[in-house]
Amino acid sequence: MAEDSKSRCPWCGDSELYRRYHDQEWGVPVHEDRKHFEFLVLESAQAGLSWLTILKKRENYRRAYRDFDPAVVAGFGARDVERMLKDAGIVRNRLKIESSINNAKRFLEIQEEFGSFDAYLWGFVGGRPVVNRWKTLSEIPANTELSDRISKDLKTRGLRFVGSTIIYAHLQAVGIVNDHLTGCFRHAELASGC
Repeated sequence: MAEDSKSRCPWCGDSELYRRYHDQEWGVPVHEDRKHFEFLVLESAQAGLSWLTILKKRENYRRAYRDFDPAVVAGFGARDVERMLKDAGIVRNRLKIESSINNAKRFLEIQEEFGSFDAYLWGFVGGRPVVNRWKTLSEIPANTELSDRISKDLKTRGLRFVGSTIIYAHLQAVGIVNDHLTGCFRHAELASGC
């Protein structure tokens, strides 16, 4: 049970881990490339699984992915793939692991072209978050025209496991899209720039 009476998005339920993530991270605008890379890896790993499963494995991912340093991950080779396939602390899916290494290389290329991945991604929204005004979870889409456009662009740049639904989840996580419900205490806080 929550220690306070704050109204939250119902998806965080009774899980303390989910609640902390909801209250402190989800939807907070991110402007750090390493954090963007972390969410790209985690969102891709989550495909077909619950986000809570990934949150529970997050510290293991930090260790396995060397604190989500894209330059380090871009240098991973066959031995690293085999190491990670034996790591019960992460999702042991060869395609997801190999894609994350490929994506690290493409991530570095985007940094080179745009100065940062952050500049690239926020450029799609002119540097300002999209603030939605959903009242119920059923109103929140799985993907949008924005996530379709970014997904398509990332795929043309050679990234994998970046479908529109995964990208929309990324946009929500890093605060490019504020999808906290209007009745949630975080919606107004984030919409006002707190």
